[in-house]
Amino acid sequence: MAQLLADVVARCAAGLREAGIDSPDADAIILVAHAAGLSTSDVRTGMVTGASAADAVVARIDALTARRRRREPLQHITGVAGFRFLELEVGEGVFVPRPETEIVAQVAIDAALRLPPEDASPLVIDLCSGSGAIALSVVTEVATANVIALEREPQAIAWLHRNADALPSEARARLTVVEGDVTDAAVLASAEGKADVVVSNPPYVPPHEAPTQPEARHDPDAALFGGGMDGLDVPRAVMAAAHRLLKPGGTFVMEHSSSQGADAVAALEEHGGFFGATTVPDLAGLDRILLARRA
Repeated sequence: MAQLLADVVARCAAGLREAGIDSPDADAIILVAHAAGLSTSDVRTGMVTGASAADAVVARIDALTARRRRREPLQHITGVAGFRFLELEVGEGVFVPRPETEIVAQVAIDAALRLPPEDASPLVIDLCSGSGAIALSVVTEVATANVIALEREPQAIAWLHRNADALPSEARARLTVVEGDVTDAAVLASAEGKADVVVSNPPYVPPHEAPTQPEARHDPDAALFGGGMDGLDVPRAVMAAAHRLLKPGGTFVMEHSSSQGADAVAALEEHGGFFGATTVPDLAGLDRILLARRA
C-alpha cells in the first residue's frame, strides 16, 4: 500500500536523528529523492501536495536509511558529491570533497582569471587531485585554461577519470590526467617552470587531529594524513613540486587545516623561492589556505 511521501520523509528523518546524523531532515529528503528518482524540489513539493510513494520505493528508502544510520557517507550512498557547479562521482577509495575546498578552488580560479591578456591559455596544475574536484572546477570555470590533474592512488585516479570523462568535450580536451606521486620530480618534468597556478588539497591531517566522525572512516588514510607529527610531510613535497612547476611570479594555493596556518607559512619560507606567503580564511573565518607567489 502506498504511503504519503511526507510520512516517509518524516520516518526517514526520525531514524537518522536517532542515529546521531547532524542534518537528518536534509539527508532524508536527499535519500528519498535518490530512491524515488526525483529531484529534492520534487520531494518537497510532493510532501506539500499529498503525493505518495509506492511500496517498492518505500523499501528502497528504508534500505538507504539503514545504510545512512550506519554512518555510511551520504555521498557514497547517492554516488555523487556536489562541488561548486559540478556533480562528482565518488565512492570507496576516494576522498569526498568538502565545502571548504570550494574556496581553495575559487582562489585558484581567481588567480587564473587575473592573468594578463597575453597569457591567453594559463596552465593550472592540481596536485593530489583525488576525485578531480579542483581541477574540473578550474577547467570548466576558466574557459581558456589548460589543466593538469596529478593523482597517485589507483582507486582515486579511477574516480578522477570517470569525472573527467563526464565533462563536455571542449573542457575534457583541455584537461590532462596524470598518474604519479607528487614526490617524484620526474612525473611532471615536462611542465617544469611552465605553470601559472599550482593548487593542491593534499593530505595534511596530523595524527593528533584524526577525525572523529564515523563517516571519516570511509575516507582513505592516504587522502587524510599528511605524514610526520605536524601532518606537513606531504604538503612540504607539494611546496617543492610547486616551486619546480611554477613560472616566476606564478601563484601557489594549498589547503591546510585551521591549526596549521603559521606552520604552513613557516614551512614554505623555510623551503625558499616564494614571496608574499600568507593564509586565507575560509567561509567560517578559519585559516585554511596557503597563498604565495613563486620568486
